Amino acid sequence: MSYVTKEGLEKMKTELEQLETIERPKITQQIAEARDKGDLSENAEYDAAKEAQGMLEMRISKLKDIIATSKVIDESQLDTSKVSILCTVKLKNNGTKQTQTFTLVPDNESDLKSGKISVNTPIAKGLLGKTVGETAEIILPNGNKLSFEVLDISLN
Repeated sequence: MSYVTKEGLEKMKTELEQLETIERPKITQQIAEARDKGDLSENAEYDAAKEAQGMLEMRISKLKDIIATSKVIDESQLDTSKVSILCTVKLKNNGTKQTQTFTLVPDNESDLKSGKISVNTPIAKGLLGKTVGETAEIILPNGNKLSFEVLDISLN
């Protein structure tokens, strides 16, 4: 089972619908056109279309599986007294003295450019359960150590 936000689930359902109703027929058409060109043994267009079809079907299958086994996180049940999934956390890097803000999200919704990090990243794991004023000492996979002070915890 994987946890998702309501927004994340809707995004996956929309992508699945687009793949099934638009992309799948498009690739089927490409395969038919390539097949009409004759000998399939040396037909690069046919091979490329079949490969694209395989990738598309894998993505469709994966989305269906995630959607079927996902549990939507009830944001009203979240406790903002400590860092948890879906919390937005304002931090001070004790090494650089700079502040950073992250929102902890399920794996499939992470987007670093938007400040959304997976709850399974080393930084998020080190922050989980911390309260405002606490310091999180985090050891990264490369051995480097980071120290963050939790300045604020909120829900978006």
